[in-house]
Amino acid sequence: MPHCLEQGELSIWVKVTVIGLQISRWPHGTQNGGAMAETADDVFDDTYKEKEGKPPRMLVWRNIILMSLLHIGALYGLFLLPSASPLTLAWTAVCYFISALGVTAGAHRLWSHRSYKASAPLRVFLALANSMAFQNDIYEWARDHRVHHKYSETDADPHNAKRGFFFAHVGWLLVRKHPDVIEKGKKLELSDLKADQVVMFQRRYYKLSVVTLCFLLPTLVPWYFWGESLTVGYFVPGVLRYAVVLNATWLVNSAAHIWGNRPYDKTINPRENPMVAFSAIGEGFHNYHHTFPFDYATSEFGCKLNLTTAFIDLMCFMGLAKDCRRVSKEMIVARVQRTGDGSYKSG
Repeated sequence: MPHCLEQGELSIWVKVTVIGLQISRWPHGTQNGGAMAETADDVFDDTYKEKEGKPPRMLVWRNIILMSLLHIGALYGLFLLPSASPLTLAWTAVCYFISALGVTAGAHRLWSHRSYKASAPLRVFLALANSMAFQNDIYEWARDHRVHHKYSETDADPHNAKRGFFFAHVGWLLVRKHPDVIEKGKKLELSDLKADQVVMFQRRYYKLSVVTLCFLLPTLVPWYFWGESLTVGYFVPGVLRYAVVLNATWLVNSAAHIWGNRPYDKTINPRENPMVAFSAIGEGFHNYHHTFPFDYATSEFGCKLNLTTAFIDLMCFMGLAKDCRRVSKEMIVARVQRTGDGSYKSG
């Protein structure tokens, strides 16, 4: 078992022992307060109060048109799927996995939550993979995600699931952000992201990296190496793969906030959703994740339906990652008994 699986558990357990397992509830998140002070921006802030009235909804027509064209192109990619060679299909799966890792292991677990530490080569790989995913640059993605955790299911949440499935899934990208999202995002402490040269380099050259890695590379590799047509190369490992990764990520914001059980905290919206965990390579254990946002595995079940955790464990084994934060079993059991919905099953 990679050494990183238990990193940080001792300090958490010492903290819990000192305060006692039945400490008062830390809003929507960890039970270890000061031990995670440096990640306070991803812990729910229950002091926020929504303002009276709602601002007018302003459509972003550029995004509406681009998203419509993308999904039309993805449907055409589905039509071309039977004509793609086995090597092209395998390459499509590789591109899917790499781009998904750029979001899950990269923008999410590493840069948004700082749940483990990555070496420079691994950070470069994850930044490149994130550009292949094309879901905003790491800095913007992490900023919005920290706002999402800090103000979950409120007007300050970029993809507030209380506004419905469609809004949480894709609608939030088709309208102007609520003013509170912008206001709260500006107040976050983001010095760690600004100090990361890999993050800022990717941000500086983001558009070029997206064109190269999200579209040109997936298209040209099958054309050059095994003679696939450019049409199939563009619409299958390019457009179709991109659209599927996008929707898998969006399901974490929508489906995993609406459908599923809440074994760790029944007072919050996020749910445990195995379907989302499968499609988003491990990000569907969402009730656990919002209860313990600093846990690098986003689940207590290790690599089960969680290829991202398996990848991080492999990086630890290879010496490219370390200091993975984990929640102790005692802390999990205490939280389940205190706030769970009664559906908890260990193992």
